[in-house]
Order: sequence, then structure tokens, then C-alpha cells
Amino acid sequence: MCPDLHLKLNQRTLDARRSEFEGLARAIRLNIVISDTVRLREVRPATYLGGGYVETLAERVKQQDIELVLVDAPLSPIQQRNLERQTGAKVLDRTALILEIFGERAATREGVLQVELAHLNYQKGRLVRSWTHLERQRGGGGFLGGPGETQIESDRRQIQDRITLLEKRLEKVVRTRGLQRKPRDAVPYPVVALVGYTNSGKSSLFNRITGAEVMAQDLLFATLDTTVRRAHLPHGRDIMASDTVGFVADLPTDLVAAFRATLEEVTQADIILHVRDVANPDHVAQASDVLGVLADLGISSETVPIIEVWNKIDQLARDEDGNIPALENVTPAGRVQAQVAVSALSGEGIGDLFAAVEECLALGSRVFRIMVPHENGDDIGWIYAHGEVIGRAEPDDEGTEYSVRVQPRFYAAFQTRFGKRLQPSDIA
Repeated sequence: MCPDLHLKLNQRTLDARRSEFEGLARAIRLNIVISDTVRLREVRPATYLGGGYVETLAERVKQQDIELVLVDAPLSPIQQRNLERQTGAKVLDRTALILEIFGERAATREGVLQVELAHLNYQKGRLVRSWTHLERQRGGGGFLGGPGETQIESDRRQIQDRITLLEKRLEKVVRTRGLQRKPRDAVPYPVVALVGYTNSGKSSLFNRITGAEVMAQDLLFATLDTTVRRAHLPHGRDIMASDTVGFVADLPTDLVAAFRATLEEVTQADIILHVRDVANPDHVAQASDVLGVLADLGISSETVPIIEVWNKIDQLARDEDGNIPALENVTPAGRVQAQVAVSALSGEGIGDLFAAVEECLALGSRVFRIMVPHENGDDIGWIYAHGEVIGRAEPDDEGTEYSVRVQPRFYAAFQTRFGKRLQPSDIA
């Protein structure tokens, strides 16, 4: 069920929020018996929902033999417990449902650790003294001078011990990722990270630009583990494209924190492609949610160039001239370097996207003309690996002159290798 009060706070359309929540339920193959929207005047501290509606809900649960009630709102432990008692069914709030989805989808050891950490942080807050099965006493040594450790204290301690262990293991993951990234930095290819709302078409776009075969389905959270592949730009430059987990409205804070290791690829990116499903009527609110998660990670357009990719234009109506009128009403979410309309499905606009990426990478770069003797094959390899060759003259007796665009981070290495051969006139 979707409480209307929560929807207004998020400035989302009622139908879009309801459809998304139903999609979350179907993502773990739940059979939806009833989908209802409840208009709340105020949140009840005991049950979140009004007493009259809770009674009606309990009756419907009994009549239709419903085992699980999902509430599209954050419930306190007391609210969850009271709803379960009064309805006779298991109750999950939005956070718990998302955690269930992530728990089922996590495929790698790293993903499993991250989901378990988030789940334990969530469960730790669910341990309340009013839960009768947690009020048993465990006997303590007589020398303690007081009652033994209560079951709830023991459970909390065990959960905290497990959390501490998982955090240490994830720290190792971060260090391992850093070691794995060093060889890639040494190559080095610019990193272009794809981010976006879940089901915006990131994985389809990733497959289109890299030729990979990452799972891309019309399914919320189809991608959990980050995938990195090399892609070739039209002018010969290579990039490392990174596909990441999709974001969603009210993504649990603990989950964002747990997935920081995976999202390291985003924080280290040279360019971010913010993929928006412009065919979705709620794409404006979705874009705002994505920027909110990026802000939580310390990322903004001030720190990393962002290109907006307006995806799924194949689903929008066109006029007689082939134009898409709906795009005239789309505006970028915040400051961006460029916006490009594409269809990851058909490939329309991908050339424009590549051009935008190349232009963005060129910002701040400098162009040098360098003569490379025929026998210096290593220099040619270095130029192609670390720069962008934008021109090459006909070879002569001395060698071949190249026009090379070099990014700021490679100026020093370029000067070390070629500085003695450069003249002031060689800097374009």
C-alpha cells in the first residue's frame, strides 16, 4: 500500500509511485492480491495508518489469506510490530523490501557482504524491548552482582560483532579495488561511469557502447554488481565504461553506505553519464533522486563533469518531420556539460553521445605536435595509449608528425618523454 502523505513529501505522482512500488514487489516474484492507496491526515505513532483502516486491512487479510503486507513508507519498529499483531500478517516497509531484493540479487561475494551489512544495520534498529521473545534472561556468573545478560542485549551484541567483522572485510575490498585500479590507471583509460534511476536503461546503454552482454531486463535492480568494460570512441580513444547499481527513491541510507565500495567507480570517474528514462512520466523526480544519492557520495557537477543521457526516445511519439515534441519540455537536472537524446535499444543518438564524451574529455586538454622517428615504435604506442591522436602527417625521412591531445593529468609524463623535442611552435 502507498500512503498518500509520503507521496506528497516526495513530490511524486501518485500513479508513478504506486507503479514503482508494485514493481519492487514483483522484482522478487510476489503475487499482488491487493494494491491500495491510503490518504493520511497524520501519521499514527502506534501503527502509522489510521485505526479504522487497520481494522479494514486486518479483515481483508483474513478473508483473502494474505501472508505479507507491504507499506511504501519507513515504519518504526513499534509500528511494524503493532501492524503485524493487528493484521496477523508479516509486515515489511519500503526499506525492508529493497533489502530483500538486494539480498536475492547479490551475486558476488562482495555484493553479499554489502547487502548483509545493510540488513544487519536495519535489523539492529528492530530490536525493541517490547518484543516478548527477547525478554528472556540468560544466567550470568554470580560474581557479576546483578541479573544476567538479557536476550535482547545478547542479540544486539552479536549483531554488532557481525557488523564490525563485515566492515573489516569490506575495507579489504576497498583496498583490493584500489590495487586493481592501479594497473588500469597506469594504462590509463578515462573512466566513464553510468548512473541513473533503476530501470532507466543503464545496462542496455552499457551493452550498446561496449559490446558487452550485461543482463538488461525491464526489471527493477537488474544490475547490482559493478561491471567495467573498455569501449572505443570514434576518433581512436579508449575509455573504461562502468555500469553501476540503479538508484531509487528513498534508497536506504545503510544500503548506500554499504555499497560505497562498489560505487567507488563513480567517485573515481572522469565523466558521469546520468541516464534518464525520458519516456517515464516521473523522470524529473527520478533525476532528483539520483542527484541526491550522488550528493551523499560527495559527487556533484562541480567535482565531476556530468552528461545527461535522455534514453528511451524510441518510446516517444514523433511528428511528421521525425522530431520528438516531448523532448522540448525536458530540461537538465542541475548543471551538466551536455545532454544527448538516445535510444539504447535502437542505437539512435549513440554517435552524438560519443561526440559529447570526446568533447568533454577534451576540456582542459592541450594539443601538441610531435615528430616521432620511424624507429621509435614505443613512443607511438605511448601516444596512442595516453593521448588522443587527432591528426597525422604523411611520413618523411625523419619520421611522422602527430597532433596529439593530452589531458592535464598526463602533461608531466608527456613533457618527460617528449619535452626535449618540443618547440614553442609545437604547442597548438
